Amino acid sequence: MSLPEIYHAFVEGMKETTWLEYIAVFSGIVSVWFSRKENIWVYPTGLINTIFYIYLSFKGSLLGEASVNMYYTIMSIYGWILWAKKNRQQEHVVNIMWSTKKEWIQELLFFAAFYVAIFVALTFLKKNFAPGAIPWADAFASSTAFTGMWLMARKKVESWYWWIATNIASIPLYFIKHYVFTSVYYVILLIMAFWGLVEWKRRANEHLLQKEELPQWNQ
Repeated sequence: MSLPEIYHAFVEGMKETTWLEYIAVFSGIVSVWFSRKENIWVYPTGLINTIFYIYLSFKGSLLGEASVNMYYTIMSIYGWILWAKKNRQQEHVVNIMWSTKKEWIQELLFFAAFYVAIFVALTFLKKNFAPGAIPWADAFASSTAFTGMWLMARKKVESWYWWIATNIASIPLYFIKHYVFTSVYYVILLIMAFWGLVEWKRRANEHLLQKEELPQWNQ
């Protein structure tokens, strides 16, 4: 597409944006803002976003993204419980930390398993039920998002790397599906993901320093 054609598609797409998409987008931005701040409100605001996008994704034949948002909904409840959990000293049980090498391998296997499963499923559905599906792109955006959400619930710094990959893949995916405002939303999320990565790196390093400063008997 030429630049004039992209601009025209953008203008027309913005005109077609529904109030459901506006609510989904703004609640998603608020949710990412809270996640960057390690604030538990990331989950209630995120639930608004995911529930609306389940509907929008089905409507746009983005079946992989619909499955992602259903997964988000379940993981939001799981993450909400996990982030709220405290020990006897009223300290949060889960803290922002780096993944170990073993965890990195698990994360890559997790991503690969979901990519293959979603790609195969969408290839079948494209032939029979959803001709508008794009299996390889939808599977990539979905599987990176599955991995990112799982790691965010566990407060792993690496979750932001997966969010960055998800956002990059989702920008053109939603644009060609005529969800232009959502495409712009993913541009904003991409910027916020880099911001969140920097913030969580800082917090993870601070947590490591605090652990090193604790007396051995108190660790």
